[in-house]
Amino acid sequence: MQTWSIGDVTVTAVIEADGPTRGTFLFPQATAEAVIEQHQWAIPDFATAEGRLLTRVQALCLEADGKRIVVDTCVGNDKVRQNPAWNQLKTPFLSSLSEAGFDRHDVDIVVCTHLHIDHVGWNTMLVDGEWVPTFPNAEHIFVRSEFDHWNAEMIANEGVDRDGDTVHADSVMPVVEAGLSTLVEPDHVLTVSVQLTPTHGHTPGHVSVLIESANERGVITGDMMHHAVQVGTPHWGSNFDVDGVAAEATRRTFLAKYADTDWLVIGTHFGGPCAGKIVSVDGGFEFHAHSTTSP
Repeated sequence: MQTWSIGDVTVTAVIEADGPTRGTFLFPQATAEAVIEQHQWAIPDFATAEGRLLTRVQALCLEADGKRIVVDTCVGNDKVRQNPAWNQLKTPFLSSLSEAGFDRHDVDIVVCTHLHIDHVGWNTMLVDGEWVPTFPNAEHIFVRSEFDHWNAEMIANEGVDRDGDTVHADSVMPVVEAGLSTLVEPDHVLTVSVQLTPTHGHTPGHVSVLIESANERGVITGDMMHHAVQVGTPHWGSNFDVDGVAAEATRRTFLAKYADTDWLVIGTHFGGPCAGKIVSVDGGFEFHAHSTTSP
């Protein structure tokens, strides 16, 4: 289990799935040859010697200011999905969450950086044939523009998204209908130490999560970046970006802001060490791993 301390805030990674992935699944340019040639610095921490990218689906769980906060809720169990790797999963995610100290009944806040399939799945769970909120005592934070975008698409497409999945219907709306959701602006403050920051492009209302406590600082990327190699090649856009031009501009702004600073960057989908610092090297950038506080 990976855990980081940012001042008085603890961040724990609860993994649903991880492993090496063919780079072109995420980025058209990320052939094995390109990864090896352009990103030797990423091997072996973030990519294999064969040029495959280490990736992960995980929730990042915060203990901050007396609150238990879960950032992004992965794919979820029992859900019919077009992606075979994510179809009707049966993972021990909730047990892993409890082992990390986050029993689902004790979570205070759930934050979705955006409303894609692998960030909202455990918002709900299947009980007696119905999708019910997994975290019944938590306030679920959705950015208003993000919710409006996907809600409009669901209505236009009669309940399914562009891939033919029912993500909004089975993983977002049950929370809304239970009265557990709050629509916020993209700079919403969660606690004294934790707030959202707009990083749109991947989706219209995408946000990252800022943590500042006791003179230490960190940021959870969400899908503003999908992998550490984008630090070195920010023009490598994700196959899943809604607005590729805006997404690249956001990545470049992010790199300029956080490079060569004390900010700990935690990549939501980064495999391997997952967290690190952005460092300027020879006119570009690299991502250097930062060790965790536990094995």
